[in-house]
Amino acid sequence: MSQLSAIVIGANSGLSQALALELAKDNVRLGLMAADIDALAPLAEQLGPQTELVAIDIQDPEACRAAFDALWAQLDGAALVVINTAAAGLDLELPWALDKGVIDVNVTGFTALANAAFNHMVEQKYGQLAALTSIAGERGGPQVAFHASKAFQQNYLQGLRLHAQRLKLPITVSDLRLGYLEKMQGRGSRFWAAPLPKIAGQITRALKKARPTTYVTRRWRFISWLTALLPEFVYNKRKYKG
Repeated sequence: MSQLSAIVIGANSGLSQALALELAKDNVRLGLMAADIDALAPLAEQLGPQTELVAIDIQDPEACRAAFDALWAQLDGAALVVINTAAAGLDLELPWALDKGVIDVNVTGFTALANAAFNHMVEQKYGQLAALTSIAGERGGPQVAFHASKAFQQNYLQGLRLHAQRLKLPITVSDLRLGYLEKMQGRGSRFWAAPLPKIAGQITRALKKARPTTYVTRRWRFISWLTALLPEFVYNKRKYKG
Protein backbone atom coordinates (compact mmCIF):
# COMPACT_ATOMS: atom_id res chain seq x y z
CA MET A 1 0.00 0.00 0.00
CA SER A 2 1.52 3.30 -1.11
CA GLN A 3 -1.05 5.17 0.99
CA LEU A 4 -2.23 4.00 4.39
CA SER A 5 -5.81 2.81 4.39
CA ALA A 6 -8.33 2.44 7.18
CA ILE A 7 -11.79 0.91 7.41
CA VAL A 8 -14.41 2.37 9.75
CA ILE A 9 -17.38 0.09 10.44
CA GLY A 10 -20.51 1.76 11.76
CA ALA A 11 -19.82 5.03 9.98
CA ASN A 12 -23.33 6.43 10.39
CA SER A 13 -22.61 7.42 13.98
CA GLY A 14 -21.49 10.97 14.65
CA LEU A 15 -18.39 9.77 16.49
CA SER A 16 -17.35 7.50 13.62
CA GLN A 17 -17.67 10.41 11.22
CA ALA A 18 -15.62 12.68 13.47
CA LEU A 19 -12.98 9.94 13.65
CA ALA A 20 -12.96 9.61 9.86
CA LEU A 21 -12.26 13.34 9.57
CA GLU A 22 -9.38 13.03 12.05
CA LEU A 23 -7.87 10.12 10.11
CA ALA A 24 -8.20 12.05 6.86
CA LYS A 25 -5.97 14.77 8.32
CA ASP A 26 -3.16 12.20 8.19
CA ASN A 27 -3.87 11.49 4.50
CA VAL A 28 -5.39 8.09 5.27
CA ARG A 29 -7.51 6.55 2.52
CA LEU A 30 -10.84 5.52 4.03
CA GLY A 31 -13.36 2.77 3.52
CA LEU A 32 -16.61 3.48 5.36
CA MET A 33 -19.11 0.71 6.07
CA ALA A 34 -22.57 1.75 7.25
CA ALA A 35 -26.23 0.85 7.11
CA ASP A 36 -27.17 4.06 5.27
CA ILE A 37 -24.46 5.20 2.89
CA ASP A 38 -26.70 7.89 1.37
CA ALA A 39 -26.52 9.71 4.70
CA LEU A 40 -22.73 9.74 4.37
CA ALA A 41 -22.74 11.85 1.20
CA PRO A 42 -21.86 15.14 2.97
CA LEU A 43 -19.00 13.41 4.82
CA ALA A 44 -17.73 11.78 1.63
CA GLU A 45 -17.54 15.20 -0.02
CA GLN A 46 -15.26 16.41 2.76
CA LEU A 47 -13.09 13.29 2.64
CA GLY A 48 -12.53 13.30 -1.11
CA PRO A 49 -13.08 10.99 -4.09
CA GLN A 50 -10.82 8.20 -2.81
CA THR A 51 -13.26 7.39 -0.02
CA GLU A 52 -15.09 4.10 -0.49
CA LEU A 53 -18.64 3.71 0.85
CA VAL A 54 -20.08 0.25 1.44
CA ALA A 55 -23.61 -0.51 2.63
CA ILE A 56 -23.98 -3.31 5.16
CA ASP A 57 -26.71 -4.87 7.27
CA ILE A 58 -24.98 -5.68 10.55
CA GLN A 59 -27.69 -8.25 11.31
CA ASP A 60 -26.60 -10.30 8.28
CA PRO A 61 -23.12 -11.40 9.42
CA GLU A 62 -22.23 -13.50 6.38
CA ALA A 63 -23.10 -10.69 3.98
CA CYS A 64 -21.11 -8.27 6.18
CA ARG A 65 -18.05 -10.50 6.00
CA ALA A 66 -18.35 -10.76 2.22
CA ALA A 67 -18.66 -6.97 1.93
CA PHE A 68 -15.65 -6.53 4.22
CA ASP A 69 -13.57 -8.96 2.15
CA ALA A 70 -14.44 -7.05 -1.02
CA LEU A 71 -13.57 -3.69 0.52
CA TRP A 72 -10.29 -5.05 1.89
CA ALA A 73 -9.33 -6.20 -1.61
CA GLN A 74 -10.40 -2.88 -3.12
CA LEU A 75 -8.18 -0.97 -0.70
CA ASP A 76 -5.36 -3.48 -1.13
CA GLY A 77 -5.43 -4.12 2.61
CA ALA A 78 -5.78 -1.75 5.54
CA ALA A 79 -3.46 -0.65 8.33
CA LEU A 80 -6.39 0.10 10.65
CA VAL A 81 -9.90 -1.22 11.17
CA VAL A 82 -12.23 0.48 13.65
CA ILE A 83 -15.51 -1.19 14.64
CA ASN A 84 -18.29 0.85 16.19
CA THR A 85 -21.41 -1.18 16.97
CA ALA A 86 -23.59 0.45 19.60
CA ALA A 87 -27.05 -1.10 19.65
CA ALA A 88 -28.66 -0.30 23.00
CA GLY A 89 -31.98 0.31 24.68
CA LEU A 90 -33.53 0.50 28.12
CA ASP A 91 -36.79 -1.26 28.94
CA LEU A 92 -37.15 -2.52 32.51
CA GLU A 93 -39.68 -5.10 31.28
CA LEU A 94 -36.74 -6.80 29.52
CA PRO A 95 -38.49 -7.74 26.25
CA TRP A 96 -36.71 -10.50 24.32
CA ALA A 97 -36.84 -8.56 21.04
CA LEU A 98 -34.76 -5.75 22.53
CA ASP A 99 -32.13 -8.07 23.99
CA LYS A 100 -31.94 -10.11 20.79
CA GLY A 101 -31.45 -7.01 18.66
CA VAL A 102 -28.59 -5.82 20.86
CA ILE A 103 -26.93 -9.24 20.79
CA ASP A 104 -27.35 -9.56 17.02
CA VAL A 105 -25.50 -6.28 16.49
CA ASN A 106 -23.02 -6.02 19.35
CA VAL A 107 -22.08 -9.69 19.63
CA THR A 108 -22.80 -11.59 16.41
CA GLY A 109 -22.26 -8.73 13.98
CA PHE A 110 -19.26 -7.41 15.88
CA THR A 111 -17.61 -10.83 16.06
CA ALA A 112 -18.19 -11.58 12.39
CA LEU A 113 -16.38 -8.40 11.38
CA ALA A 114 -13.66 -8.46 14.04
CA ASN A 115 -12.84 -12.04 13.08
CA ALA A 116 -12.68 -11.14 9.39
CA ALA A 117 -10.47 -8.12 10.04
CA PHE A 118 -8.09 -10.01 12.32
CA ASN A 119 -7.66 -12.88 9.88
CA HIS A 120 -6.89 -10.48 7.04
CA MET A 121 -4.27 -8.84 9.25
CA VAL A 122 -2.73 -12.22 9.98
CA GLU A 123 -2.41 -12.80 6.23
CA GLN A 124 -1.06 -9.27 5.80
CA LYS A 125 1.26 -9.84 8.83
CA TYR A 126 0.49 -6.49 10.48
CA GLY A 127 -2.30 -4.09 11.31
CA GLN A 128 -4.36 -2.50 14.07
CA LEU A 129 -7.86 -3.58 15.01
CA ALA A 130 -9.78 -1.24 17.31
CA ALA A 131 -13.30 -1.23 18.67
CA LEU A 132 -15.36 1.33 20.51
CA THR A 133 -16.61 -0.50 23.60
CA SER A 134 -17.91 1.02 26.83
CA ILE A 135 -17.27 1.16 30.55
CA ALA A 136 -20.76 -0.35 30.73
CA GLY A 137 -19.07 -3.65 29.93
CA GLU A 138 -17.17 -3.66 33.20
CA ARG A 139 -20.24 -4.45 35.32
CA GLY A 140 -23.87 -5.41 34.76
CA GLY A 141 -26.51 -2.72 34.50
CA PRO A 142 -30.08 -1.83 33.60
CA GLN A 143 -29.46 -2.15 29.85
CA VAL A 144 -28.77 -5.79 30.53
CA ALA A 145 -27.88 -7.01 27.04
CA PHE A 146 -25.88 -3.87 26.23
CA HIS A 147 -23.71 -4.20 29.34
CA ALA A 148 -23.18 -7.90 28.62
CA SER A 149 -22.44 -7.33 24.93
CA LYS A 150 -19.76 -4.76 25.70
CA ALA A 151 -18.18 -7.16 28.19
CA PHE A 152 -18.12 -9.73 25.39
CA GLN A 153 -16.43 -7.27 23.04
CA GLN A 154 -13.77 -6.43 25.61
CA ASN A 155 -13.00 -10.09 26.25
CA TYR A 156 -12.98 -10.93 22.55
CA LEU A 157 -10.51 -8.13 21.86
CA GLN A 158 -8.26 -9.34 24.66
CA GLY A 159 -8.38 -12.84 23.23
CA LEU A 160 -7.36 -11.56 19.80
CA ARG A 161 -4.53 -9.60 21.43
CA LEU A 162 -3.24 -12.77 23.07
CA HIS A 163 -3.59 -14.65 19.79
CA ALA A 164 -1.51 -12.03 17.95
CA GLN A 165 1.19 -12.43 20.61
CA ARG A 166 1.11 -16.20 20.18
CA LEU A 167 1.55 -15.76 16.45
CA LYS A 168 4.36 -13.24 17.08
CA LEU A 169 2.83 -10.77 14.66
CA PRO A 170 2.81 -6.96 14.99
CA ILE A 171 -0.98 -6.77 15.17
CA THR A 172 -2.28 -4.25 17.69
CA VAL A 173 -5.72 -4.76 19.20
CA SER A 174 -7.16 -1.67 20.89
CA ASP A 175 -10.13 -1.43 23.24
CA LEU A 176 -11.45 2.15 23.16
CA ARG A 177 -13.64 2.24 26.25
CA LEU A 178 -16.20 5.04 26.05
CA GLY A 179 -17.88 6.64 29.05
CA TYR A 180 -21.56 7.48 29.16
CA LEU A 181 -21.02 10.35 26.78
CA GLU A 182 -24.48 10.64 25.25
CA LYS A 183 -26.16 10.49 28.66
CA MET A 184 -23.91 13.22 30.02
CA GLN A 185 -24.45 15.39 26.94
CA GLY A 186 -28.18 14.96 27.36
CA ARG A 187 -27.88 16.21 30.92
CA GLY A 188 -25.87 19.21 29.79
CA SER A 189 -22.75 18.16 31.69
CA ARG A 190 -19.69 20.12 30.60
CA PHE A 191 -17.34 18.13 32.80
CA TRP A 192 -18.18 14.58 31.72
CA ALA A 193 -19.42 15.25 28.19
CA ALA A 194 -17.18 16.40 25.36
CA PRO A 195 -17.62 17.56 21.76
CA LEU A 196 -17.17 14.85 19.13
CA PRO A 197 -14.01 16.40 17.60
CA LYS A 198 -12.31 16.29 21.02
CA ILE A 199 -13.35 12.67 21.54
CA ALA A 200 -12.19 11.71 18.05
CA GLY A 201 -8.88 13.49 18.64
CA GLN A 202 -8.27 11.53 21.84
CA ILE A 203 -9.11 8.29 20.03
CA THR A 204 -6.72 9.09 17.19
CA ARG A 205 -3.88 9.84 19.60
CA ALA A 206 -4.59 6.64 21.53
CA LEU A 207 -4.50 4.62 18.32
CA LYS A 208 -1.12 6.08 17.41
CA LYS A 209 0.21 5.07 20.84
CA ALA A 210 -1.12 1.52 20.28
CA ARG A 211 -2.47 1.23 23.79
CA PRO A 212 -4.45 -1.95 24.52
CA THR A 213 -7.12 -0.10 26.54
CA THR A 214 -7.97 3.59 26.52
CA TYR A 215 -10.77 5.40 28.35
CA VAL A 216 -12.48 8.10 26.30
CA THR A 217 -12.48 10.75 27.48
CA ARG A 218 -9.59 10.05 29.85
CA ARG A 219 -11.44 11.17 33.01
CA TRP A 220 -13.80 8.20 32.69
CA ARG A 221 -10.98 6.00 33.96
CA PHE A 222 -11.74 7.44 37.42
CA ILE A 223 -15.38 6.33 37.18
CA SER A 224 -14.20 2.89 36.08
CA TRP A 225 -11.97 2.57 39.12
CA LEU A 226 -14.70 3.82 41.44
CA THR A 227 -17.32 1.46 40.02
CA ALA A 228 -14.97 -1.51 40.33
CA LEU A 229 -14.51 -0.74 44.02
CA LEU A 230 -18.22 -0.63 44.83
CA PRO A 231 -19.35 -3.78 46.66
CA GLU A 232 -22.33 -5.62 45.19
CA PHE A 233 -24.77 -4.54 47.88
CA VAL A 234 -23.97 -0.88 47.19
CA TYR A 235 -23.82 -1.20 43.40
CA ASN A 236 -27.26 -2.86 43.30
CA LYS A 237 -28.94 -0.08 45.27
CA ARG A 238 -28.79 2.38 42.40
CA LYS A 239 -32.16 3.48 41.04
CA TYR A 240 -33.12 3.43 37.38
CA LYS A 241 -36.03 4.91 35.51
CA GLY A 242 -37.54 3.15 32.51
